[in-house]
Amino acid sequence: MNQHMKLSLEQEFSIRSFANQVEQMSREQAQDFLLMLYQQMMVKDATYQELLRQEWRLDSVE
Repeated sequence: MNQHMKLSLEQEFSIRSFANQVEQMSREQAQDFLLMLYQQMMVKDATYQELLRQEWRLDSVE
């Protein structure tokens, strides 16, 4: 994680809670979870790109 980024106490708590959940997972569960998380990150990125494209009206520029 970026050392310069300051997280809120709520975010820090969320990270610790997540770490505790991950520690309880089997290796297979963790691998499946990572794949699902990566897929969701890609969907989020594509959604942001599409929203920015619409906001900046890049689709109408040819």
